[in-house]
Amino acid sequence: MGGAIAKALRNNCGVAQEKLFACNRRKEVLETAQLAGLIGRGYDAPHAGEMLSSCDVVFLCLNPSAIIGFLEQWAGSFKKGSLVTDIGGTKKSIAAIAEKFREDVDFIPGHPMAGAEKSGFENSQLCDFHGKNYILTPISRNKNENLDFLKDTIYRMGFARITQVTPEEHDRKIAFTSQLCHVIAAALIDCETDTKITRFGGGSFEDLTRIAMLNAPMWTEIFIENNDALLERIDQFEKSLDLLKTLIKAEQADELMKRLTVVRERRIEMGKKE
Repeated sequence: MGGAIAKALRNNCGVAQEKLFACNRRKEVLETAQLAGLIGRGYDAPHAGEMLSSCDVVFLCLNPSAIIGFLEQWAGSFKKGSLVTDIGGTKKSIAAIAEKFREDVDFIPGHPMAGAEKSGFENSQLCDFHGKNYILTPISRNKNENLDFLKDTIYRMGFARITQVTPEEHDRKIAFTSQLCHVIAAALIDCETDTKITRFGGGSFEDLTRIAMLNAPMWTEIFIENNDALLERIDQFEKSLDLLKTLIKAEQADELMKRLTVVRERRIEMGKKE
């Protein structure tokens, strides 16, 4: 995701190469990005502070716990007056840190809804931002001018819609639209050991299970970080699954058709543009 954001800033927002810096644990990634004309300079992890002291805008592209750890380690290195945002998949813990962060740094928590199932800079082209959603969970002390600047940047990067909510609402809604979907995809693959079953796929299987090629450490952290909201959504899903199972087992065709018709109409309604 960090690579995808850098590409969007460079190609869509017109940020000059010499003004775009990056930090990564892998020096070869930084060298590749620099040779490709994407970034002006790369900093390995031990030199993150040197980079931060020069940056007016910072995107923290890490897992939630890593974001918190990074902020704690490098809090003193951020440039005075800089704007900081993140891409973490859960927001309550990050927003809590943002509220207590340096008063001379404006930290606006965010979450781009445009990830890809394959990780690493080499797969950054798979993160297509065009037409996608972006969630912002501003804190009480964010400056309006910085929030407006960030929103404008997000739209220029290619995102079509920005939704501004509390961290609690973000985590509650994301538990359904993202985390539950990954749980279901993982369960579908987990319940079948025949790796050749894809020969019988016609699109539905592929669409449903693409995200099962997930980043296991990251999604383990996200599932546990947001477990209250996620477990509530899993219970909700299990009730619907049990109902469909009951109707199929009892061969109640009329009731099953009614339920599937309701589902179809609801999904059509969900797909309408606001």
